[in-house]
Amino acid sequence: MKDLASQLAQVKTVAIAGHVRPDGDCVGSCLATYNYITTWFPQIQADIYLEPIPNIFKFLKNSDKICNSCENDKEYDLCIVQDCGETGRLGAAVKYFQTAGKTVCIDHHVSNNSFADENYIFPEASSTSELIFELLEQERITKEIAECIYVGMVHDTGVFQYSCTSARTMNAAGVLMEKGINFSKIVDDTFYTKTFGQNKILGQALLNSRLFLQGAVIAAAVTQEEMERFQVLPKHLDGIVSQLRVTKGVEAAIFLYENEDHTWKVSMRSNGKADVAEIAMKYHGGGHVRAAGVTMQGDPERIIEIICKEIERQLHD
Repeated sequence: MKDLASQLAQVKTVAIAGHVRPDGDCVGSCLATYNYITTWFPQIQADIYLEPIPNIFKFLKNSDKICNSCENDKEYDLCIVQDCGETGRLGAAVKYFQTAGKTVCIDHHVSNNSFADENYIFPEASSTSELIFELLEQERITKEIAECIYVGMVHDTGVFQYSCTSARTMNAAGVLMEKGINFSKIVDDTFYTKTFGQNKILGQALLNSRLFLQGAVIAAAVTQEEMERFQVLPKHLDGIVSQLRVTKGVEAAIFLYENEDHTWKVSMRSNGKADVAEIAMKYHGGGHVRAAGVTMQGDPERIIEIICKEIERQLHD
């Protein structure tokens, strides 16, 4: 696939979807694609399907057009899925993928097995948003589209500090900045600013944290009861695992939070020696070498023990 425009030829209807519990890269890349189509291909009927997005992203153009419900049974000429490594991560929107005349997947997860008709999969890219930047004509990237792409890149690179950041990433960011976006406000408002409740739950997670493998791993878990006490939702927990990761001397960080069904969402980050994507994929999750996630059942202490054993094996191979 050389560009997005070529995929839109002879298309009358398009569905755009991303992974469940959408993060900045998922929201940014999907809205960038939606805004590109609605701006430059007005003859195409486009719909975007995502679960409810965090409020910090609602300043992006057409965020109010996102469909949170997949109740209609519409069949589309084309379904574009983004930032999603497998159909199981599409949630209810998977039905639009299954019934579409043609499917496209744009993603940077190493666990992606190229499940669509057309695939643009580059695990070395910083973000799916960076891939969207590559697929659009630069002269057609409006300020509003640039804001969407920039949000996605900022969130998946940790404001350009993670190892996935490349010269291509920084060059793309420069082009986006030249579109007139308020890049410093985007970073401050969507990445750094936290509510009082978010800061409290971060503090609780840090208090709950423990070191394992002689200090090589740090892990913490928060329960449903703790989340209710501080009035936070899963979408408010972004950034906790990254804060654990920067603890001096650790090779990997593990953060768990309890889902309503009492399973545990597990986020893992590596400082380089551990391949957390390999661990996540072993337990039916996915992600990247240095950032991955999975949902697991059981006691959180047992889950941490299982993951620590996997990390220990890698560190001694």
